[in-house]
Amino acid sequence: MNEKKRYSITMKNKTIQILVILLVAMTIWGCKNSNSGSFAGEQNFDKDASYALGMSLGSGLKESLEMDGIIPDIDEFMKGFKDSLTGKETRFGELEAMEIVNSAFDDLTEKLTEEAMNSENAFMAENSRKSGVIVTPSGLQYEVVSETGGTKPAASDVVLVHYEGKLIDGTVFDSSYERGFPAEFPVDAVIPGWTEGLQLMGVGSKYILYIPSEQGYGSRGIGPIPPHAALIFTVELLEILNN
Repeated sequence: MNEKKRYSITMKNKTIQILVILLVAMTIWGCKNSNSGSFAGEQNFDKDASYALGMSLGSGLKESLEMDGIIPDIDEFMKGFKDSLTGKETRFGELEAMEIVNSAFDDLTEKLTEEAMNSENAFMAENSRKSGVIVTPSGLQYEVVSETGGTKPAASDVVLVHYEGKLIDGTVFDSSYERGFPAEFPVDAVIPGWTEGLQLMGVGSKYILYIPSEQGYGSRGIGPIPPHAALIFTVELLEILNN
């Protein structure tokens, strides 16, 4: 399965799962709290409580949709939600509705993937032309901030480093400086861009590593790092711990 398709399926499954959970929760709530087992029964939440319930559900869904880059037509979304929830005749059957959603996800995923890859490629190409930036055969780019000529670690070594990681838009997603203490890890237990970059550095040196996504977190991303994201790490190699 290609990476674009895998990302599409992951994004679809995640958001569809949330939608299903919300609908099931609301259906159960309706069955438990109305005389007829549907939302046609007498209301037992006042306006403020009803608004607060909708606000709570909407907030959780909004966060998930925004994370995946989904911006629905709110009026149509609410109409479909209300029609389904109250048992009115809906515009589509369930199977057709799911097919429409899947198609929309595929189109969105293709667009977002293309935009992310174009942004990454443009950044790496432009950055490679900057004075002082060195490009290795693997595509890793690095810039020497300070060089000591100290001992360089091997892949089997454990190192102590200070670092800051950010996206190409400047967003800092991880920093040992902010935590107030350095990090310790085996050189061969990190992303490929780090493994290669650390072995170029002597103890006491400070580099900036520009890591393409294929040497970072690839098409899946992780946590705050989106798919196809080039990464910028400022790294200080403080010590080789097993020497």
